[in-house]
Amino acid sequence: MPIPIVNSIASWFLKKRFHQIELFLKYPNEVQEELLMQLLYKAKDTEFGRTHGFDSIKSYQTFADRVPISSYEEYQPMIERSRLGENNIFWPQPIKWFAKSSGTTNAKSKFIPVSEDALENCHYAASKDLLCMYLNNNENAQLFTGKSLRLGGSKELYKENGTVFGDLSAILIDNMPFWAEFSSTPSNKVSLMNNWEEKMQAIVNETIQENVTSLAGVPSWMLVLLNNVLETTGKDNLHDIWPNLEVYFHGGVSFLPYVDQYKKILPKTDFRYYEIYNASEGFFAIQDQNKSSELLLMLDYGIFYEFIPMDTYGTKDEKIIPLSQVEIDKNYAVIITTNAGLWRYKIGDTIRFTSINPYRIKVSGRTKHHINAFGEELIIENAEDALKKVCKKTKSEIVDYTAAPIFMDGKEKGAHEWIIEFKTPPENIHYFNELFDNALKSLNSDYEAKRYNNMTLNKPTIHIARERLFYDWLKANDKLGGQHKVPRLSNTRDYLDALLELNR
Repeated sequence: MPIPIVNSIASWFLKKRFHQIELFLKYPNEVQEELLMQLLYKAKDTEFGRTHGFDSIKSYQTFADRVPISSYEEYQPMIERSRLGENNIFWPQPIKWFAKSSGTTNAKSKFIPVSEDALENCHYAASKDLLCMYLNNNENAQLFTGKSLRLGGSKELYKENGTVFGDLSAILIDNMPFWAEFSSTPSNKVSLMNNWEEKMQAIVNETIQENVTSLAGVPSWMLVLLNNVLETTGKDNLHDIWPNLEVYFHGGVSFLPYVDQYKKILPKTDFRYYEIYNASEGFFAIQDQNKSSELLLMLDYGIFYEFIPMDTYGTKDEKIIPLSQVEIDKNYAVIITTNAGLWRYKIGDTIRFTSINPYRIKVSGRTKHHINAFGEELIIENAEDALKKVCKKTKSEIVDYTAAPIFMDGKEKGAHEWIIEFKTPPENIHYFNELFDNALKSLNSDYEAKRYNNMTLNKPTIHIARERLFYDWLKANDKLGGQHKVPRLSNTRDYLDALLELNR
């Protein structure tokens, strides 16, 4: 089929979707409340629905009063029963797929239920909407003249008790329609390979022969792949290999530490970057504007949102609010109720709203991945903004990093200890540290207060990691690929001490 016709057909389908998007843009809170009532009605005859009297819940307030907030640990017994093939526990559809969570480096795996509704009306719907947003903003886009290079997880799908589990990306690839595979590279066979290092070279070998027009994957691992492509071909930049490459769709980790490295290997000034926010539990937000770091919260994917202000999180004053009560520039923990049967579930992410008309967000970190050993409330967003500024000033580039507290010991004050792997190290690490400390002070008033005259915190300690340290740690812990990463910030020293030991 000629490309202009393909573009026209795609545009027609995508423009139809815009009418639905406009509905939740205009009536966001009404759309969310109606969605909640639909979820409750659909699940009223499940075990969970009967236990909590879903059939008599007629308002958000009753729902909030009757259904408790839950974490994975509290949900696990029901999920395990579902994995063994028992049905109608928390969602009326039989749950066939479970996404093995790779969002953390904990040894204990999480198995997140993925229903047919979630697969079709959330994950796949979001993929179409991403194209919808992009094509609407870029009418001359030529995505359909070539293929999308997708980089998913390295796990195969494992069948157990009639149910299937694996990385979410593997579940999505395994179930995608034939036309989607036709427009993607590498092949499903290569995409689902289990050995990450063999898979990387197989992807390189397949994709350098293709006309790649877009990239899709997690920034950290995509960068590894793209550098392998350049090494294999001997080229200086990716446009010499794929001249029609026009956009990179990314998510999973912050793009900020990697943006300068991408610009070096993708030097075209009109190359575009589009961010998404998804997880095993659902697809939440999409960048809907060119050259913007804000993400539009998608309100009709079968996910009902609630939020906990982080200044009350985990305290006796903790409060949970619906979307209609959020404020701009406050940090919130995200609570979701989904069309896969997760009810008032803490996903562990934190966001802040940059706009409430429409609802646009930035992902600010994880509820567990921050440092607050001394009341400094240092979040990932602070760390990455500071590192970005300092790297620009010192002409350095970062591959990876993690940090943890140095706890007070008698008269010794506390501090933050960092281990950073550089691609291009600064000429003077002491000057880098001084700039970094000052940047953190400028971004976080709590940190600044604790650093005042070294009252509570001493200046940070920074160690330079050897080459491939983080890669070797992930490999040693069987965590290569997908969305695996070492947590950037931690209130414990477990990750930092392990890396420092490996760095000796």
